[in-house]
Amino acid sequence: MKFCSECAHPVLLSIPEGDNRPRYVCTHCNTIHYQNPKLVVGSIPVWERDGNIQVLLCKRAIEPRYGYWTLPAGFMENEETTEQAAVRETEEEAGANVELGPLFTLLNVAHVHQVHLFYRARLLDLDFAAGIESLDVQLFTEDEIPWDDLAFPTIRSTLELFFADRIKVREGGAFGFHSRDIHRPMIAPREPD
Repeated sequence: MKFCSECAHPVLLSIPEGDNRPRYVCTHCNTIHYQNPKLVVGSIPVWERDGNIQVLLCKRAIEPRYGYWTLPAGFMENEETTEQAAVRETEEEAGANVELGPLFTLLNVAHVHQVHLFYRARLLDLDFAAGIESLDVQLFTEDEIPWDDLAFPTIRSTLELFFADRIKVREGGAFGFHSRDIHRPMIAPREPD
């Protein structure tokens, strides 16, 4: 940040009085510009028939991670709830109609200043299509998921936890809520063919 969004004067990076972290502070109006983590919110859209489970994934049409698979998710907007963000992102990226379930994962990705939230969701129909940010949208069983081509560690963690909980559900248990800190970096992008 170079200039104040309040008065357009230069800002300096300094620790304000009574604070313990460097912040951008305006040299003219003394406004402190706090920068906080962003929320990435999405869903785990599931289609279930006769005990068979499939998860809807989107192939990214944007960077970062162009061409890699992800759950439908994106940055939360102002004036919306996390539930509204999850439904909106699912509609935008996968063209999918879902009934949102409970929050399933909360993943802290501190090294990129983000928190990722994923809700369990039930697909209401099979009328889905790739949105502008997706190259493709497909249903996958656990065995079919392109594990080596998942876009982000948060997607892998969420899917692994989902399928582990699915085993518990079949044995009479229930889905849980999972909170984790993600420290592992993304796998380096593969070389183009």
